[in-house]
Amino acid sequence: MRAAHVRTPSAADPVGALHVGDLAAPTAPPGWVDVDVRAGALNMHDLWTLRGVGTTGHDGPRVIGSDAAGVAAGREVIVYPVLPTAPDGRTVPHATLLPDAGHGVLAERIVVPAAHLVAKPAGLSWAEAASLPTAWLTAYRMLFTRAAVGPGRTVLVQGAGGGVATAAISLAVAAGATVMVTSRSAAKRERALALGAAVALDSGARTPELADIVVETVGAATFDHSTRCTRAGGTIVVCGGTSGFTAELDLPRLFAREISVHGATMGTLDEFVALVGFVDTHRIRPVVDSVVDLADIRTQAARMLAGTAFGKLCVSLT
Repeated sequence: MRAAHVRTPSAADPVGALHVGDLAAPTAPPGWVDVDVRAGALNMHDLWTLRGVGTTGHDGPRVIGSDAAGVAAGREVIVYPVLPTAPDGRTVPHATLLPDAGHGVLAERIVVPAAHLVAKPAGLSWAEAASLPTAWLTAYRMLFTRAAVGPGRTVLVQGAGGGVATAAISLAVAAGATVMVTSRSAAKRERALALGAAVALDSGARTPELADIVVETVGAATFDHSTRCTRAGGTIVVCGGTSGFTAELDLPRLFAREISVHGATMGTLDEFVALVGFVDTHRIRPVVDSVVDLADIRTQAARMLAGTAFGKLCVSLT
């Protein structure tokens, strides 16, 4: 079977460490099922894998990817990408993604736990469906579980353009919130407005009002701005740090405004089922930047590394 995989990670050249070639198809252990993958999507986690982060103890080729949609026993399905490692099925910061356990999904044939299959909404393309498992699930947990998004709420999304950011815009708008976004790119700001954002600002610009909820994926470069733009009693939810993982905190502003800061990592299976249902009910079409054949996946990895995409970078396996 064709599979996107890494043999020797490279911190200096992660894109060059990515290969597509034939590997032996996996065998499903008890309680697992085969899935014929139709489309997949890349995430920043895949770039970290290509850099060698978290790959200790894995010998030989390692299939990457946590986002996939395909066919299992005649059913069109989306794969839930997390293997929980905490009691009671809770998702925690050290929850294990399928590729971290040696079950990457960017391959023609994969095996996953039978319980990890969710019916694909008929209105979504394969690429749109494959966009949901990681970025969209993270955005859903940030907005609906870690914060209280809903009508009358104002949401600020930092760094509009990435997978989580575009998901957060669409989900928050569908939930009835007023959405503000920031981006250094005028083109991305325009596209965010087309998604339903009410305000699109240059990075670091003063917002017309303070936000109830701030979706923070950028990290070091924007965290001070996030703090300044949060209303008293508001919430900042952090899921990553594409610009760096160490940020200075304006403690007086945090405690004077009683701002809550929450971390968010992926989501539970119940949250994933709820996300897919929400997307279907509200007829949301996940933003897909582009789709290429699996053979051209390096193109997508390079675009992710450069930060030029708007929405999800997908691959087709049909």
